Amino acid sequence: MPYELCEHTADVAVEATGATLAETFASVADGMTAAMCESVPAGGERHTLDVRAESRDAVLFDYLDELIYERDVRAVLPVENRVTIQQGDDWSLSGSYRGVSLSAVTARDLKAVTYSEMEIAKRESSWFAYVVFDV
Repeated sequence: MPYELCEHTADVAVEATGATLAETFASVADGMTAAMCESVPAGGERHTLDVRAESRDAVLFDYLDELIYERDVRAVLPVENRVTIQQGDDWSLSGSYRGVSLSAVTARDLKAVTYSEMEIAKRESSWFAYVVFDV
């Protein structure tokens, strides 16, 4: 499993790894999903999203924030997250997820992503990310 849920005072944190930065960001998103729901049923349609930001930390924050927004607006749990990332003058992320209807799952509320203790780092041959979510 490329992510791990970590206890964090009154919040929850996700620690994730991947061979690439994009794989790591998708793993953080999958960890966020696991923080909201233990079991995910089949079904649901794929949705896409695009995010642009001025830094690597900001694009991860905005991506996760957009997934929470999608959950709230579409009433779906974003699962099976996929990501591509490009860096130019700024950072751009294109992603997709399978949206499982919230009525089909028992999901815990996760209020927001935070910058608190956020870490993204290259470690030897893989990437690492640590993100805290407000519950």
